[in-house]
Amino acid sequence: MKTVMILGGTKGVGKEILKSCLAKDYNVAFCGRSVEEGDELMKSLQADDKLYFHQVDLNTTDEVENFVNNTIEKFSQIDALVLYAGVTPVASLTETEEDVYDTVFNINLKTPYFVIKHVMKHMKKAGQGSIIFFGSAHMDYGQKDRTAYALTKGTLYTLSTHIAHHYAEYGIRSNYVVMGWTSTEGELELRKEEGISADELKRKAAEELPMGRMLNPKDPVPAVMHFISDDSAMTTGSIMRITAGEFI
Repeated sequence: MKTVMILGGTKGVGKEILKSCLAKDYNVAFCGRSVEEGDELMKSLQADDKLYFHQVDLNTTDEVENFVNNTIEKFSQIDALVLYAGVTPVASLTETEEDVYDTVFNINLKTPYFVIKHVMKHMKKAGQGSIIFFGSAHMDYGQKDRTAYALTKGTLYTLSTHIAHHYAEYGIRSNYVVMGWTSTEGELELRKEEGISADELKRKAAEELPMGRMLNPKDPVPAVMHFISDDSAMTTGSIMRITAGEFI
């Protein structure tokens, strides 16, 4: 039986991964800022013995080590780490305020870095483990109004290949899933603030994306489940694009 740890997991694609893991009879540790959201999800899934929720403010690393240690205490192991949580601020290089820069780097890069630090110690002892990064088509240079976000996603790809190169000898794998334009709660809320409705957003995406529609939260899940599973036991350092043909 595997134990999967998700950075995030209460919303969007992270929640769909959590549900798919439960369907595989995996244990799942997940986190979020809201205890209410975590408790509500656990109640709705009726799988308390298979789930562990830890309250974490991803703007800091204060609870990161406790999250990892409590997961080990409850489930005895961590077989896979899914780094889903992230923020996508709208700001170009010349418009980015320092607080926006700090937030996106803390949540998208600093906290995942230190989660990996603590999880890797356990994976090294176990002699195996799979780390799955959630990347973005912004990873190469990004759109003009996503500068800080693009930097974090490009750096995460470097970190993924770094781990693949240096930690394969411990049986630890690292792979990078490029997720395209997706109709998550966060994306819909962001567009709503810009005055764009969900229907308008989907029409816009259909016109711009080569495959004719934006992703839904379930589309990236099969790739993640593959990287968690033993079917990918010899796969590391790879990049898988689930982007509806989008390149930025």
